[in-house]
Amino acid sequence: MADLIIVDTDVLIDVSRGVGEAITCLQQIEQQSILSISTITKMELIVGCRNKGELRTVERFLSRFQIIKISEAISDKAVELLQKYRLSHGLLIADALIAATAITLEQPLVTKNQRDYVFITELQLLPYPNPFGVS
Repeated sequence: MADLIIVDTDVLIDVSRGVGEAITCLQQIEQQSILSISTITKMELIVGCRNKGELRTVERFLSRFQIIKISEAISDKAVELLQKYRLSHGLLIADALIAATAITLEQPLVTKNQRDYVFITELQLLPYPNPFGVS
């Protein structure tokens, strides 16, 4: 079992919208592991805020997560991933940084958008919405 599970932005957006399967997914992770996100996910959620009230709500929500900052090793891995997959698969900068975070820490990533990452062979993806195969 992983010490950490890194949660992608799309799952958290669905949680904020009250999507039941996303809420259940997050609860499953929280029961078995430490909830964590890349600082990139935090930035993406902040950018999505329309006012200070939403920003405060995001900050409160994220207080339950371990926020993983971008280290030199994560940055280097993200550059490597972009060089390898940007042209062939359209890998985006934010996704490269999130994947690099999981790879560098040797921890799995749970995401709704598996297609954004499935081609990165060294990345351990967990299935969404049932990361542990629980029904």
